[in-house]
Amino acid sequence: MNVIDTPSPDFMLEEDIVMFSDSVGKWIDEHAPPEAVQSWIANSSVPRQLWNDAGEAGLLGLSMPEEDGGMGGDYRHEVVLMRQLGWKGADHFGISLHNAIVAPYIWHYGTEEQKKRWLPRLLSGELVGAIAMTEPGAGSDLQGIKTTAIKSGNGYVVNGSKTFITNGQLANFIIVVAKTDPAQGSKGTSLIVVETDGADGFERGRNLHKIGMEGNDTSELFFNDVQVPGDNIIGGVEGMGFIQLMQQLPQERLNIAVQGIAAAERGLQETLAYVKQRKAFGKSILEFQNTQFKLAEVKTKLTVARVFVDHCIGLHLKGQLDAVTASMAKYWVTDIQGEVLDEMLQLHGGYGYMNEYPIAQLYKDARVQRIYGGTNEIMKVLIARSL
Repeated sequence: MNVIDTPSPDFMLEEDIVMFSDSVGKWIDEHAPPEAVQSWIANSSVPRQLWNDAGEAGLLGLSMPEEDGGMGGDYRHEVVLMRQLGWKGADHFGISLHNAIVAPYIWHYGTEEQKKRWLPRLLSGELVGAIAMTEPGAGSDLQGIKTTAIKSGNGYVVNGSKTFITNGQLANFIIVVAKTDPAQGSKGTSLIVVETDGADGFERGRNLHKIGMEGNDTSELFFNDVQVPGDNIIGGVEGMGFIQLMQQLPQERLNIAVQGIAAAERGLQETLAYVKQRKAFGKSILEFQNTQFKLAEVKTKLTVARVFVDHCIGLHLKGQLDAVTASMAKYWVTDIQGEVLDEMLQLHGGYGYMNEYPIAQLYKDARVQRIYGGTNEIMKVLIARSL
C-alpha cells in the first residue's frame, strides 16, 4: 500500500521481506476476503479452522528461531503480517497476539522441556494462544492482580477471574498472570500456563459485545480450583512473572503502533477513493479546498507516525527499544489514528456513519487502541518518569 509514499527503511526492503509481504497478502486475499471478515463480525469470532490454515501456511511462529521449531524469521516478518492484515481489513484475526505476544514468552523464558512441549503445537495451530492479565479490578496496574496460583502437591491450584481477554473464546493455551506468593507483591507474580482442554474448574464467560473489533473474540475467563502441573510455571522458577512482563511489554506496545498506522493508511486509501467519486454541487468532494487541506493534514501526520514507528522497529531489531520509546510510539500513534480516522469519516458525510462503509469499521476499531496494552494515560506516566 503506497498511500503514504515515504521510503521504507532498507531493512524492510530486503528481497525476502518484500517477497514474504506479497505472499502474505495473497494468503489473506484467499482466506480472509471482505465477505469472510463480515462473517467474523457477525459471529464475533474467526473460524477455528483459520488457525490451522495459518499453521499450514507457516504464518504461526514467524519470528521464532528454527532451533526452537519456528520459521527462523525476525520481528520484520511480524510487522509484514500486521501491516498486511491492517491494509486488507483482516486485522480482527488475533494471530499477531498469538505470534508476537504469547509465543515469545515461551521461547524467551521457557525451559527446554516447555519449548519442546508447547512450541510445535503453537506453530501448527493445535494450540491457540492468549495471555490473561486484566482482571475486573486490575487493568493497567498489574501489581494489583488478585488471581492466585498456590502450590499444592506437585502442582498449583489456580483461582481467580480475568476479563477482556483477546482470543478468549478459542484459546486453549492461556498464559495466566497470577500471584504464586501473594505476600510478596510484584515479586510474588508468576506466569503460569493453563491448557484449557479438559481442565476442570476452567470456565469461559460470555464473548464480550464490543463497539469495535467485533470479529475478534474477547472474553471473561474464570479459574475455580484449576489444577495445573508444577512444570507449567514459565521458566520453571516462581516470582519471575513481573520481570518477564516488563521485558515483553515494549514489543506489545510497538505492535499496537504498527497496527494503528496500517489501519489508518487503509482509512486514507478508502477516503481518497470516496472523495474522488462522490460529487456535491457539481464537483467531486476532493475538489473542495477543505477536503484537500484535511487530507494534507492526514497524510502529514501519518507520514510522521510511519517514520517514527519505522525508527522504533529498527531499534527493536537491534535490541535497543526501551520501554519509554515504545510507550511514546503506542500512545502517540494511537492518538493520531483516532484523530485522522475521525476526520476521514467526516469527509464521508452521512455515509461514514453507515456500517457498510469501511471507514465506519475503522473508526470503531480504532478506539480500543488507546486502551489496551496499557492506557495512553499510563504511557504518559511512564514517559514522564524518564524526564
